[in-house]
Amino acid sequence: MKTAAFPLNAWYAAAYDVEVKHSLLPRTICKQKLVMFRKSDGQVAVLEDACWHRLLPLSMGRLEGDEVVCGYHGLVYNAAGRCTHMPSQETLNPSACVRSYPAVEKHRFVWVWPGDPAKADPALIPDMHWNDDAEWAGDGKLITVKCDYRLVVDNLMDLTHETFVHGSSIGNRAVAESPFVATHGDRTATVTRWMEGVEPPPFWASQIDHARGYRGPVDRWQIIRFEAPCTVTIDVGVAEAGSGAVPPGGNAGDPTQGDRSRGVNGFVLNTITPETDGTCHYFWAFARNYCLGEQRLTHLLREGVATIFREDELVLEAQQQAIDERPDHIFYNLNIDAGSMWARRLIDKMIAKETPPGRTVVPIRQVA
Repeated sequence: MKTAAFPLNAWYAAAYDVEVKHSLLPRTICKQKLVMFRKSDGQVAVLEDACWHRLLPLSMGRLEGDEVVCGYHGLVYNAAGRCTHMPSQETLNPSACVRSYPAVEKHRFVWVWPGDPAKADPALIPDMHWNDDAEWAGDGKLITVKCDYRLVVDNLMDLTHETFVHGSSIGNRAVAESPFVATHGDRTATVTRWMEGVEPPPFWASQIDHARGYRGPVDRWQIIRFEAPCTVTIDVGVAEAGSGAVPPGGNAGDPTQGDRSRGVNGFVLNTITPETDGTCHYFWAFARNYCLGEQRLTHLLREGVATIFREDELVLEAQQQAIDERPDHIFYNLNIDAGSMWARRLIDKMIAKETPPGRTVVPIRQVA
């Protein structure tokens, strides 16, 4: 028997904080249907989206104060999932409750723990502080992509595809041709790529011109950090060639930050939440540490990055369709797959800890 292709004992982004209001918001997380709402004190509550009585989704009901009223027979549930009222009777069945989920707001996201609530340690929430740090400005969006969430992780861990998928914006030959180094820890994997004295792609050429008034060759960096099971933060940017932004010997993979004062620096923030075995919620944001007061630039960058990620979405969904049509196809890894291979191993390690004897992890593909 096979089990799910994702661990449950982990924090997953369920919504941007602005999405959750004093109203019922349904969303499927790790194949579990949830309903979220913000209470009168501002705290977020997350419940199973199914009434105890006849399983109608609670999201089809309404909020009365801080309680959810089922839209079928009027059973009322508090934020902890306990039924507080039943129609036409004073005695409440003691088993009348729905599951509540641990939820924490951090870094502009609402994080939900779909596994064992006793293990829901907020300290395990991935670090995405750039998303609400006063020294950074940015914004992002949510995309629901019709693919296995691990394909998005693969895409982010190997940026070679920028050369071919995003050639009109962030990609050029330097990305595909520059050396990189992949390292890993117990919960993380990192891919570091330094590019010295290269021509900037259109996106970065416009950013360094706008912020620094510089035109010419640049030193460029990409430091990709994966944290299991599905968060990827990417330290990116360009600086005047030879300015010291790329540390000496940086092409050996040293992730030490150099002098970036004559450049522009961004962080691409990504956290991917499985919805089903073949769909996922992709939360992303782009944060920058230059021209912080320019709201117009924040808007332009968000929409520009959205266009870039739309290109990824089309590729990922086409890839998933091809995988579904060829379930026995064997894939072979290249050197550029080193980062995604480590990420997959860390994900598999988390799943294995939750897998009962006799069950196996659902593979996304066979890899030779």
